[in-house]
Amino acid sequence: MPGTVYLVGAGPAGAEYLTVRGRELLEQAEVVLYDDLADPHLLKLASAAQLIDVGKRAGRPGADQGEIGRLLVTHCQAGRRVVRLKAGDPLVFGRAAAELGALVAAGCNFEIVPGVSSALAACAFAGIPLTDRALGRHFCVMSGHDIGTLPWQHLAHIDTLVILMGTRHLEAIAEQLMDYGRPAAMPVAVIFWAGRSEQRTVVGTLEDIASRVAPSGEPAVIVVGPVVRRRECFDWFDRRALFGKHILVTRAADQAGGFSAQLEALGASVLEMPALVVTAPTSWEPLDRAIAQLAGYRWLLLTSANGVEAFFARLTHHRRDLRALGGVRVAAVGPKTAQAARTHGLICDFVPGQYVSDGLLTDFPDIAGIYGERVLFVRVESGGRETITEQFRRWGALVDEVAGYATGCPDSAEPGCVAALRAGRIDCATFASAKTVRHFARLLQGEELESLLRKVRIASIGPQTSAACRETLGRVDVEAEVFTLDGLAQAIVADLGTGRATGPTDEQ
Repeated sequence: MPGTVYLVGAGPAGAEYLTVRGRELLEQAEVVLYDDLADPHLLKLASAAQLIDVGKRAGRPGADQGEIGRLLVTHCQAGRRVVRLKAGDPLVFGRAAAELGALVAAGCNFEIVPGVSSALAACAFAGIPLTDRALGRHFCVMSGHDIGTLPWQHLAHIDTLVILMGTRHLEAIAEQLMDYGRPAAMPVAVIFWAGRSEQRTVVGTLEDIASRVAPSGEPAVIVVGPVVRRRECFDWFDRRALFGKHILVTRAADQAGGFSAQLEALGASVLEMPALVVTAPTSWEPLDRAIAQLAGYRWLLLTSANGVEAFFARLTHHRRDLRALGGVRVAAVGPKTAQAARTHGLICDFVPGQYVSDGLLTDFPDIAGIYGERVLFVRVESGGRETITEQFRRWGALVDEVAGYATGCPDSAEPGCVAALRAGRIDCATFASAKTVRHFARLLQGEELESLLRKVRIASIGPQTSAACRETLGRVDVEAEVFTLDGLAQAIVADLGTGRATGPTDEQ
């Protein structure tokens, strides 16, 4: 089968700004050739692909354009699905013509997938409208690489100028515009790393902007024009509750995504350091035996999303479905567990108002009815939540505890997270279970924990996790009022999003 090369626009930042078609092609790709400026998180979507770095940055050695073309042709002619991932839009200052020319000359199939250009996106992220009925009726986008070839006498009369790759020539650009009539007080914005957690915007005038921005190789978009004044009212990206904060998430790798995305939507930069791995139990026999006798249980107790997934995986393994539950009533310890059950079509009969095991016991609606009845409790193999089992047995229930999954500590800590902790770049470390606290400390054996965490806020999802934090880490700074991940995020916003100190207080 012939191969195909897809020139995919990566957009300005992460996967949330990638087109649906772009995501689909990355997930199906066999080879990905990517630029320096494409968000590296996007490469996680291409989990089965060979990744080839062909980035080029101003002032640094980069891949030869001819070699890029040869790579595209070689992989295409070998019958592979090739994605050429370009930051922004592939046809806006992306040197796509040379690569398309090589593909055409070789008779290769290709497709161009548009992306959101940084020329447009950076202004949106900075709260600057490119057009405005009062302040700017037209705009021009240009490259700042070779400013000597640009018609400045005409550009000076365009309402809004958007200049890519021009920070090294910022002073000369400003001088050219002033020489051709633009007032020295004309507003200018320089937007670095648009759409990412590192985003920062420097605002000045043509007269002083060069003194405000140090020359660097960082990617930036320059905006010149009266529309820059709108940023004072329309800036939104930098005003998010956790903007500029660096938060460490210690959930299991396959469970961190939703919580990380929630924090990122609030403006945080999230680093994931999994402190828990979820595996199959030592034996499926107890759970399989319970599933074979499901009709004999009055209640099924589910205390985690992991337990839900394990239960339904084994139910499916035995070619059974929800009908097997028949008259069995189901209790979930909290809304996330209940939500996990709903994804399998199961509506829980009881979810307590307090999202801890004590809440399940305090509000349980069938105390009289369970006397002498069988109750199935699907839980982690290593135990935990003994109070549930003990109380149900005191109520006269016949409780069968069966392992649905096991948890353990990862083999090693994520190096990038350890480096960030050592460098003092982490504002807050989050813990959603007592096990993640203990495993976190184990992963950092050999480090001086007290020193490492001195300026880090320690945030806990609830009382049991907080107790583990105090025992293992010496303190807890933030505890969720509602013991869910949503509640944990709200507590972090209340703590870090109000301008309070990012380290422990003197009293602690």
